[in-house]
Amino acid sequence: MNDHHKVLLRPERLRHVPSRFSWCDQRLFRSGLTTHCGSDALALYLLLLTVSDSRGLSFYSDASLSRLLGLDPMALAAARDQLVAADLVAFLKPHYQVLSLPEASSPPPSQRTGQVASVGEILRRVLQPGGVR
Repeated sequence: MNDHHKVLLRPERLRHVPSRFSWCDQRLFRSGLTTHCGSDALALYLLLLTVSDSRGLSFYSDASLSRLLGLDPMALAAARDQLVAADLVAFLKPHYQVLSLPEASSPPPSQRTGQVASVGEILRRVLQPGGVR
């Protein structure tokens, strides 16, 4: 279906790019970069996307991030480690940087599984009770 035949379901709520910087690149799921990220890591990534400045830098403390996400410090550290391993964020206490996604359509070599997963399949795994760990 092309864009000319798509009808907005709620035209009064049409999304606009905000004056503040924030986005989520669709390649995040298409590339498989999140395959090894659990629901806590994906929640942290979404929060970092939201609160980071135009260079991807966030100065939110671990205490603030833990409180906002409802995670204990160990769970936050595990989530952060998953994002660092997936090459999605860099971390040097206390600063986070959301990294640009690689130009190549494939995930970093350490993250390749040889398996193909649809976005729906990934979301089902993430949204199931307990999420992906």
